[in-house]
Amino acid sequence: MFGAKNSNKKKKEKIDIVFNVLIIFFAILNLFPLYWLATSSLKNSSDVVKMPPDWWPKTFTFSNYVDVFNNQPALRWAFNSIFVSLVSTILLIAVSCLAAYAFSKLRFKGRNIIFIIFISSLMVPKEVMIVPLFRIIQDLGMVNTLSGMIWPNVATAFGVFMLKGFFDTIPDSLRESAKIDGASEFTVFFKIMLPMVKPGIGALFILNFVNVWNDYLWQLVVGQSQNSKTLMVGIATLMQDLNPNFAYKMAGATVAAIPMLVIFIFFQRYFTAGISIGAVKE
Repeated sequence: MFGAKNSNKKKKEKIDIVFNVLIIFFAILNLFPLYWLATSSLKNSSDVVKMPPDWWPKTFTFSNYVDVFNNQPALRWAFNSIFVSLVSTILLIAVSCLAAYAFSKLRFKGRNIIFIIFISSLMVPKEVMIVPLFRIIQDLGMVNTLSGMIWPNVATAFGVFMLKGFFDTIPDSLRESAKIDGASEFTVFFKIMLPMVKPGIGALFILNFVNVWNDYLWQLVVGQSQNSKTLMVGIATLMQDLNPNFAYKMAGATVAAIPMLVIFIFFQRYFTAGISIGAVKE
């Protein structure tokens, strides 16, 4: 009996080792493009395309980063990207929290029908709406402005759909008890409900920030002037040279990737908790 248990235990340990090795392998595989991007930005252009490649720079040079900031308004592009992504995400979270709470906890006529119509907008790709959306932004005089990039990213149902699942997991008895004690609806929302969905808000912050940061097409359409470009659009213009400096482009791409890494590192615990809690229904 004990021999069988030891045999099963050893078999399980071997399986765990195999899975751990596979996880490490795929983790390295996924991190390799980031490693290649960062190391290539520190090489000369000829070394980037050399075959066989140098897996580690023989000589380090930071001139590519210096050229990106000296020859291009990269700081302005970076500010535009951070501002658009941050403001869009904050506004989306504010609107989504209020709407998700209403759909989840308040009882009003036609609630389910309105929610279905609201969520059905997620089935329509943004690319389908880009022409009429641009005409609206143009009529409002928001072309070549950061506000023209921000507002369309706030008017999305994804945040409502995501946060409603978190509000649904909160027992209605908490709200009812607070109402009996004399708490107003806003007090219940801000002091009881909102703190309990922090993991969901953190997950939504990361997902939406990354989505807006990488929203190349809409930012390209709206930001047509040099000073209104975002970092993603500005860096993409570096790729259009007839005689490309690949190390220079790699430096620009690295600059564009750094904020995403910083955001994820700071919010990863909320993101992980949000994904795990959101997957559980009572």
